[in-house]
Amino acid sequence: MPGTLTTPQLTAADRCDRCGAGARVRAVLPTGGELLFCNHHANEHADRLREMNATVVSDNEELV
Repeated sequence: MPGTLTTPQLTAADRCDRCGAGARVRAVLPTGGELLFCNHHANEHADRLREMNATVVSDNEELV
């Protein structure tokens, strides 16, 4: 199914890669890596993630 991620759902143990807050957003990069962000940092980096064609998922719903 297109757009379906195989990575597990975010949990309370997942932390933002920028500040350590609870992660709410997973950005999967086309190169295979992934980044976790709190909502604040996801919004801050949203334009760049779109430029990179990242698949961005927040709490079970696809954003980008």
